[in-house]
Amino acid sequence: MNPRPMALRHHRHHQLQFTLQLTRKINFCQSCGGPTKHEIPNGEEKMREVCTVCGKIAYVNPKMVVGCLIEHEDKILLCRRKIQPSYGLWTLPAGYMEMGESAADGATRETWEEANAEVDILSPFAQLDIPLIGQTYIIFLAKLRRPHFSPGQESSECRLFALDDIPFDSLAFSSMLVTLKLYIEDRQVGRPKFHYGIINKRPGTSPSEIYAYTLDDHMKS
Repeated sequence: MNPRPMALRHHRHHQLQFTLQLTRKINFCQSCGGPTKHEIPNGEEKMREVCTVCGKIAYVNPKMVVGCLIEHEDKILLCRRKIQPSYGLWTLPAGYMEMGESAADGATRETWEEANAEVDILSPFAQLDIPLIGQTYIIFLAKLRRPHFSPGQESSECRLFALDDIPFDSLAFSSMLVTLKLYIEDRQVGRPKFHYGIINKRPGTSPSEIYAYTLDDHMKS
């Protein structure tokens, strides 16, 4: 018996359960305040929270995370997190995109907030979807406008790392690990590319285990 289909079914079941957990957090209608019930609306296939008063359906959509991979004199700027999750671990400056801003604007804003650094966007570098946690990462290549940076409110330290010195044993997230590995691969062949991929956690592992992932459907151009 091939164990792979069973593992895939387990993985998809885990993803479905996580999605249901996210949906169940909406207990009251955001329009009228009425209580919601958990059901599959007519014409749909997924469980939703539906208002029992006005009938409005609450849709839970993925979050967009935007950030910058900042180059300066053959080094990369990383920030040490001063907040949970992954307190004390290193990450690229990144965070949730706000309403009313573009992905690039959000990435430069997050860089300023986390590293007090002004950057110029060079090009989009990667889109990484993480279905398990309902997030999509958009990472841009950028350069420092001037060689000034310091920890923002969510960072305890900011530092430029040579590629050989990147602290891969203390990175905050799988998305950061994947991004930096792809960047190093591009540097080795001498040409930056745009990457797309889906980060899936291996069945039975925790989202906090940053090495327990597969990069599926990887495309580059």
